[in-house]
Amino acid sequence: MTNKILYSVIESRTHPYLTPLYNSLGIDELCFKQMRKLISKIKKVQPDYISVEFFYGFGNNYAGVNISNLDVMLYSLQRYAPATKVIVFVAKDQRQYVDKLNDILPLHAVLTLPVDQAELIAVLKREILP
Repeated sequence: MTNKILYSVIESRTHPYLTPLYNSLGIDELCFKQMRKLISKIKKVQPDYISVEFFYGFGNNYAGVNISNLDVMLYSLQRYAPATKVIVFVAKDQRQYVDKLNDILPLHAVLTLPVDQAELIAVLKREILP
């Protein structure tokens, strides 16, 4: 049996370091610092999971059209990897905006920062274990 693949997009210092946890669950993690590099990789190798931090597009940060930093990635997943499960990490004060993303692609889980590792394990195990 091959390990599951998880891509992490680490765009800030608040993104939790979870590599040892992923490894203990038999998940191979590949980290990206830029969303465009993740999208390029998705076109070649579709991951089982993506873990990413949510940043709401206050003001004109995302040209006023997008909800957040995740919109373009979710649209790419629709085309190249629709079965990929997206796990979103979000600050408590931005939690109210995340559910809008489900209109683009249903999110697998939304976890409030700081991440409760037991909660993340439960999210991952419900997919890993029979």
